[in-house]
Amino acid sequence: MGILSRTESYFKERSIDSPRLTAEILLAHSLDVKRLDLYLQYDRPLQENELSDYKVLIRRRIQHEPVAYIIGEKGFFESDFEVARGVLIPRPETEILVEEALKIITYDSFDARIKKVLDLGTGSGAIIISLAKASPRHLYMAGDISLAALEIAKKNVCRTGDNKIYFFAGDWLSALKNKPEFDLIVSNPPYIPLADIKNLAPEISEHEPRLALDGGDDGLFCFRAILKDAHRYLVQGGTLLLEIGFDQKEGLEKLFKTHPEYESIEFIKDLSGHNRVARIKKSID
Repeated sequence: MGILSRTESYFKERSIDSPRLTAEILLAHSLDVKRLDLYLQYDRPLQENELSDYKVLIRRRIQHEPVAYIIGEKGFFESDFEVARGVLIPRPETEILVEEALKIITYDSFDARIKKVLDLGTGSGAIIISLAKASPRHLYMAGDISLAALEIAKKNVCRTGDNKIYFFAGDWLSALKNKPEFDLIVSNPPYIPLADIKNLAPEISEHEPRLALDGGDDGLFCFRAILKDAHRYLVQGGTLLLEIGFDQKEGLEKLFKTHPEYESIEFIKDLSGHNRVARIKKSID
């Protein structure tokens, strides 16, 4: 399909990332076929309506709309998740958070209890659903302040399996009145300093929800809110896992020192060598 080469060149001229791959993904989505089929049917000419539909997707992409929003899904961990405007697109680096959480709830041979796991700011539900799918015997709950995000998360539960996850609407932990005790709380909260958002790629700054990006003046606003209350909802020795920005280790360490309710903090690096996850343990009285 010569249309792929022409689209690739068109994207290159406009500095679109991964121009060939993007051209293939959009064409495959437009034709409702797999990418491999594009090459198995290389000589097939496009019908006028097919070409028109493809051009609509191309125009959306050159406006820097993320590919995930255009095709309506994003792969994460071991599943494909529905995404839409108003919901943060899952990132590969967030898989580090899932992997660390699984080590806590799955690989502890000395503790066979059914554990309670909470995901704060669940968005598309990618984190909590990945955990529930990988280790279904535990109890899972997830919350978000965005009702639109919760609707997408519920759809993704149905899309990826029949895992039972209890969702609630609320600002961090404020909706949990009876203080249930969780073994693990995970969160990928907004952590971009407000002034930095405008400098991000337009795919992010112009299209992804500000609510899921804005971490306040220093990027630590949401971490303060979570650390302030999370210990009240954790069992003794329970764990809080937070995704953080690559340069926020020092800020989290300082914040941690103001909360004697927690006994330790350690940092896990991503594949690029950046500190990506903070692992915080509640003190044992």
